[in-house]
Amino acid sequence: MKRNQIALAVGLTGTLLCAACLQDNVVNRSQQDAAEVDATLFATPVRVGGNEAARVECAPASGVEGADVWSFERCRITTALPAGYPAPTPPEALEIKSYPKARRAEFRASMWPDVGRNVGFWPLFNHIKEREIAMTSPVEMDYAGIDGDGKIEKGPWTMSFLYRQPEMGKIEEDGSVSVVDREPVLVLSLGQRGEYETERANEGLAQMREWLERDGRFEAAGAPRSLYYNGPEMRGRDKWSEVQIPIRRRTKQSG
Repeated sequence: MKRNQIALAVGLTGTLLCAACLQDNVVNRSQQDAAEVDATLFATPVRVGGNEAARVECAPASGVEGADVWSFERCRITTALPAGYPAPTPPEALEIKSYPKARRAEFRASMWPDVGRNVGFWPLFNHIKEREIAMTSPVEMDYAGIDGDGKIEKGPWTMSFLYRQPEMGKIEEDGSVSVVDREPVLVLSLGQRGEYETERANEGLAQMREWLERDGRFEAAGAPRSLYYNGPEMRGRDKWSEVQIPIRRRTKQSG
């Protein structure tokens, strides 16, 4: 791995990296089959709430090793997103968007997630360093430890570094790191700004659960996750992240 890639990655031990271009589309309220609707309407993000006026900007090929740079006010992402990933949702904006199949290196543990981000960093970093795989943004945290109110608590979680292309490398076990393919997923996503804290993610999850209940067309279809885009080079108040809930079209049976 090139020296500047290593320097960038090492700088992420504290709070790490973590990918959503918005458009002014209106969500289709028809009763079409969910798979057909999702494929056609959410390939690009759809704004459904929050800050309706927020807009992200993209400066092509001006970031780390030619990566596109995404920005919103003082928030910036300078490391490449995985192939096919939507651009980041701006802070306080609520969007529905789809993610493609992705290959990722995963580290699993069960301590409090704010501690776990530091614990999981080095096994994942050493894995991509040994294979000369470039760092991407975001770093993803999937939370299986959820209480009865849907809040993240101490419990199982998975931290992932994303490969740039889904065909890179191979499926394998590498000590405490597993390389797997994550299937495409549709999510409700809230952009956030500030220090990477589980409590901030929980505040966002409460807001999204309220939206799902009011809207009535979608329901949760999996455990929540956070996407972290920046490392300690970005001031805490300007760190960019997203909290997401996998969703599906609500059926008559599910109410």
